[in-house]
Amino acid sequence: MKPFKITLAFAIIIFLAGKIFCDEKSEEVDKLFVNWDTTVSPGAALAIIKDGKIIYKRGYGMAKLEDNIVMTPSKIFDIGSVSKQFTAACIAILVKEGKISLDDDIRKYIPEMPKYQRPITIRHLIHHTSGLRDYNALLSFAGFRPDSDCPTVEEALKIITSQKKLNFAPGEEYSYSNTGYFLMGLIVERVSGKTLNEFAQENIFKPLGMKNTLFQDDHTQIIKNRASGYSPSEGGYKFNMSNWDEVGDGNVYTSVEDLYLWDQAFYNHKLGKDLMEMLHTVGELNNGKKIKYAFGLVIDEYKGLRVVQHGGAWAGFRAGFVRFPEEKFSVICLANLSTINPSNLCFKIADIYLADKIRVNEEKKEEPTPITLSQRELEEKVGNYEEEKYGIWITLSVEEGRLKMNVYGQEFILVPLSPSRFKTLNAPLDISVDFLPQKKGHPLKAILKLREGEEFNLIRAEPLGNLTPEKLKEYEGEYMSEELLNSIYKFFVEKEELLLRFRTAPKEPLKPMAPDKFVLGEMSFTFTRDNKGKIKGLKLSTARVSGIKFLKK
Repeated sequence: MKPFKITLAFAIIIFLAGKIFCDEKSEEVDKLFVNWDTTVSPGAALAIIKDGKIIYKRGYGMAKLEDNIVMTPSKIFDIGSVSKQFTAACIAILVKEGKISLDDDIRKYIPEMPKYQRPITIRHLIHHTSGLRDYNALLSFAGFRPDSDCPTVEEALKIITSQKKLNFAPGEEYSYSNTGYFLMGLIVERVSGKTLNEFAQENIFKPLGMKNTLFQDDHTQIIKNRASGYSPSEGGYKFNMSNWDEVGDGNVYTSVEDLYLWDQAFYNHKLGKDLMEMLHTVGELNNGKKIKYAFGLVIDEYKGLRVVQHGGAWAGFRAGFVRFPEEKFSVICLANLSTINPSNLCFKIADIYLADKIRVNEEKKEEPTPITLSQRELEEKVGNYEEEKYGIWITLSVEEGRLKMNVYGQEFILVPLSPSRFKTLNAPLDISVDFLPQKKGHPLKAILKLREGEEFNLIRAEPLGNLTPEKLKEYEGEYMSEELLNSIYKFFVEKEELLLRFRTAPKEPLKPMAPDKFVLGEMSFTFTRDNKGKIKGLKLSTARVSGIKFLKK
C-alpha cells in the first residue's frame, strides 16, 4: 500500500474509533448546544475530560460575529469568578512558603482597611465569611458602569476602605463577596513584590504549560485568539466587554485546553500534592458549622456523587468548571454570550456520561414527591417578602393553581413538597423556600436557601397603603453617602411616580413594596425618619451589600 493510502486508511480508522467511542454521547452533548451552534450566534467552547484525557472537545457558534470567526476549543475567554481558584492557589503557595498565615489580620498587609469590631483574617476572605460588602456593587452604586468606565485599583480600594460597617461580623455567616478575593490579590502583590499575574505565571501557569492563560490587569492589552463577549439586543447581539482592571476576584483569560492542564494538576500533583489538597479545605463558621466553599472551589454533592465546581459570569462571558474527582471526570464550558449557563450545561453533560453511576445513587436516595395544595393554602403565602439583611424583595403570587415567585424581574414556579416546603421547578437556580409557623399577631416568615449554601430570612411586609403624589413628595430631595465616595442621589416625583436621577440608576419609576420601602432594579431603598416622623435619610441594599447609609441634604 502506498504511503498516502496508509496515511488515509490510518486517519479513517482513528476517525471511526473516535466515533465508536463517543459518537452516541457526543451527539447528545451537541443537542444541548443546538441553539448556539450556528454562524449567526455567539456560542461556547467545550472540553470533556475522562481519566486524564480530553475525550471530546468542540466549539459551538462564533467567537467573533463581526469578523466571521468560528468558535474553537483554543479560543480564549474571560472566565469571571472561576478565576478565584487561581488567586486562592497563590495565597496557598505563600502560606506553604511561610510568608503569610491564614489567620493573619488583613490589616497587617492592607493597613488602609478600617478597624472593625473584630479582625478580618485571610481565612475569612478565602471562604467568603468576612462580612465585607461586595466592591463591584459599591462601585456601581457610586456611578461606575461596567461596560464603559474603568475604575482604577486605587478607586476600588478607596471605596472598600470607605465602608463604615460590615454586612455581618467576621466568621458569623457565609456570603459570597468579590471584595475578599480582590484584597487577596493585593496581599499576594504586597507580600511577593510581584503583580498577581507575574506571581501566577511563575508559580502556576508556566509550570503547568498554560501558555494561553493570564490575569489581565490592563484592559487595553491585546490578547490573541480571544473571543468577544456579547449580550442579546433587539434584533441580534451587542458587544459586552469589561474595562475593569481589578484582578483577584476575576479577570483571568484562558481556554478550555489550558484549563484541562489545571484540572490534571489535581491528579498529577505537578504543583505539589499538599498544595492541591489544601485548595479543597472548606470553611468553618464561628459556631463550628462547615460550609461548602473552599479555596475558590465549591465542594458539593450532585446526585450522590462528590463534585468540585465553580461558575463565572462577567460582562458577556460565562464559565462553568465541574470536576467529579472519584470518577476522574470533568467538564469545562466557556461561553461568550451572557444568556448561556455553562454550569448548568456541565451538569447536563455529566448526566450523559455518568448516567450509570447517577442512576445507582438516585435509586438509593428517595427524592421528595411534590404534593397538591388547595387554592386557599397557596393564597395564604401570597405577598411581598423582604429579606431581612440585604433588602432583597420577593413577590409571591398564585396563577393557574401554582405558586409563583418573582425576584429581580425573574419568575420561578414553586412546587410544594409539603404544606410549608417548596422548591423551584426546572429553574436555572436550585432554590427552596421553607415557611415557618406563623405566630398570632406577627408577619409570616420563610427561609430561602440556595444550592451553594446561602440562606436568606424572608419576612412578609405590611400591606401597602395608597401612595398619593402628595405622599410621594415626602421622599423628594438629594441624599449623600460618604460610603459611596460622596455620591448624591436625587429623588423627584413626575407623573405621580417617584424617580431617581443618578448616572447608573435604571430609567424607570421606583416600585413601592411597603411603607417607606421601594425597589428599583436590584436596588432596595428604605427611607428613614427622625423621632418626629420626618424623613432624614435612607439605606440602600442589594445582594451582597447591606445598609449603605445616605443622609438627606
